[in-house]
Amino acid sequence: MSGPIKRSVMIAGHATSISLEPVFWQALREAAAAEGLPLSALVARIDAERIAAPDPPNLASAIRVWLFERAAGK
Repeated sequence: MSGPIKRSVMIAGHATSISLEPVFWQALREAAAAEGLPLSALVARIDAERIAAPDPPNLASAIRVWLFERAAGK
């Protein structure tokens, strides 16, 4: 397994850098395709859910948790 890869994603009109391991980038691309969304739209949705939390985690952590919960069927 290789280390995190930093990519820039547009959220609400501005670029945001996100560092994720390749396996998470792949899972995120697959989730976006399964939902018929561009990757940036899915990340924006995860970000909106993250911001609404009482104690929001950083975006990369929120994405990892979202992907884990999706895989677990939650």
